[in-house]
Amino acid sequence: MNGARDGASMPVRNLDPASIRNVAVAGHSGSGGTTLVEAMLVAAGTRTRAGRVEDGTTVCDHDPEEIARGVTLTLAVADLEWTPPGGEQTHLTLLDTPGSPDFAGSLDAALAVADVLLLTVSAVDGVQPGTIATWRRAAELDLPVVAVVTKEHKHRASFHRCVEELRSLAGDGVAVLPLELPLGEEEAFHGVADVLANTAWVYDADGPHTEPMPADVADEEASAHEELAEEIVSHDDAQLERYLDGDEPTTAELRTTLRAEILARRAVPVLIASGVTGVGVEEVLDFLCELGPSPATRPARVVVGSGDVDEGGAVVETVEADPDGDVVLQVFRTLTDPYVGQISYLKVLSGRLDGAVQLVNATTGSAERVHLPFRLLGAEHLPAEGAVAGQVVGVAKLSGSPTGSLLLPATSPLARAHVRPLLPRPRTPGYGVALVAERSSDEEKLPGALARLVLADPSLVVEQVGSQTVLRGLGDQHVAVAVERMARLLGVVVTTEPVAVAYGETIARATTAEGRLKKQSGGHGQFALVQLTVSPLPRGSGLEFVDSVVGGAVPRQFIPAVERGVRDAMGHGGPRGHRVVDLRVELTDGKAHAVDSSEMAFRTAGSLGVRAALEAAGTVLLEPMVALTVRVPMDAQGDVLGDLATRRGQVTGTSMSEDSTEAIVTARVPAGEVERYLMDLRALTHGLGSMEHVPDGYEEVRAERSGPRAARVGA
Repeated sequence: MNGARDGASMPVRNLDPASIRNVAVAGHSGSGGTTLVEAMLVAAGTRTRAGRVEDGTTVCDHDPEEIARGVTLTLAVADLEWTPPGGEQTHLTLLDTPGSPDFAGSLDAALAVADVLLLTVSAVDGVQPGTIATWRRAAELDLPVVAVVTKEHKHRASFHRCVEELRSLAGDGVAVLPLELPLGEEEAFHGVADVLANTAWVYDADGPHTEPMPADVADEEASAHEELAEEIVSHDDAQLERYLDGDEPTTAELRTTLRAEILARRAVPVLIASGVTGVGVEEVLDFLCELGPSPATRPARVVVGSGDVDEGGAVVETVEADPDGDVVLQVFRTLTDPYVGQISYLKVLSGRLDGAVQLVNATTGSAERVHLPFRLLGAEHLPAEGAVAGQVVGVAKLSGSPTGSLLLPATSPLARAHVRPLLPRPRTPGYGVALVAERSSDEEKLPGALARLVLADPSLVVEQVGSQTVLRGLGDQHVAVAVERMARLLGVVVTTEPVAVAYGETIARATTAEGRLKKQSGGHGQFALVQLTVSPLPRGSGLEFVDSVVGGAVPRQFIPAVERGVRDAMGHGGPRGHRVVDLRVELTDGKAHAVDSSEMAFRTAGSLGVRAALEAAGTVLLEPMVALTVRVPMDAQGDVLGDLATRRGQVTGTSMSEDSTEAIVTARVPAGEVERYLMDLRALTHGLGSMEHVPDGYEEVRAERSGPRAARVGA
């Protein structure tokens, strides 16, 4: 055996941050991450038998929605203990993430608390869009990366092609270093050659054992070792000088330099492992324990200040993983357990959690009582004596601290500042559906259920579009799974329908109109008369209400009521049934009665006057516009520009990302053209395109396009 199994938990009081490894396992969907995690758990003795993704029996894919689809949909956490040869017992927390861009919010949550990314690359498929997207996301957080080539046992597997593609992805300034070579090809893959230590690990029924370097790889391994040593020593002036003088560095010296280069993101080691056969899995565990970054070497980072870091409105500070420091906790996942209630996954950034402790939420200032934590193994909650700085654990029943919260003592200096975790750039939910409750009881519970969905997954957004309740997410599957979970966990059943375009309308020309209310039914009556001049305004102007009354024809106390009536009419909708926008309404004259006039009477008269003006002058149909920003690979820019033209988009600018890998296109596009644009954009860019959009006023519809999907505001 290479390293040592130890499925037992390390006592918290003996656990040091330097012996912790928080590892995000991520890559393109189907690149073997979940299967690799399963093999690691078996190698460590945490599981006696490996489950299979396709059978729904793995530790990490435990949700019914995941089992039904046979794919990872959410972030799962699994702990294990491992002792490398001649080393100390290490506590590894594996954060298994979805590979689909629809569920990239879970990837972001894992990267925000991980100390290293284990980037899975299929030996059959090589670097894919999900590989590229994960690499770029890790780069935003300066997260160290270790690549592992999976599925080396399969037909058409090519380790060397993967290495070259990773080098192309990493670009200049980052050394991609193959630390292993495969022994055997495809179905004959049976071991790995450790290029750093010049050792061959061969797997059989009893596990891995060392053998003399096979003759068919000896020359390649020797050459690879020389290239590796030269690359590593080039990062250390003293080692390089000795190397040039003929002094070969020891394996220990190479490891020391390599460890520092990995931490600084100047080197990406490449390993080989098959989660199906188990070949290479123990070497991956050994490597993570011996050379992987820990919370002790990579302090957590937080943002202090309410503004943007790039614009100088906030600064990034570090929180050392000090077990004796103040307790600082970062919540990175929230979920609902049908038996326990709310469960929160958190990372202890500093201090120790030995029992219940009173903290405050750094964002809201509200008090939060945190109870004794438990360890995580997929859906299982394992007892723990506590947790120390650097650990990832679960806690139950946090009352007001959703995903992304930072908890700390009220006496902490950070509590008096506007402090928040350093997170990846937020993603824009670009796909939405309208929700229709199936029963009246579901309709009553829907707002609360949606609030709990968003609490658990901040990449979901709920908004009102006209009379529709719209749920937006990162893709069609993201939204579909959220709807399924709402039914399963919260008992709220809905159907979905397309989001209607919230058209608007405005008056076609200036006109004058009268609003008159006169009712007499015994006792006090109701009377109000207003004269209005109504005219159109430029797009985006809203309402301009002008009081031009002279001589007290309309008493001063009733004039605000007239304006409220105007707003009522605009919100209720014009002759076409859509919200009215961009009006100038001038109150020029009117009449009042000493007894029968009231605020309500003049409010009603104001509304009637605007309706009369709209009917008399007619209205122009307006469609909502959005300001769209699209980021795509450079070679996809032409296709995207052509596609935007078919959507009646007006391109307002093109530029290049700072690293010159992406084109950034800005455009003004009708809102109805972008409801499904995210899915089409991914198809155009092989999954690498992203988009953001914000409302940007209205434009007149030249050839009316309202159709059956137009939303009747106020209907």
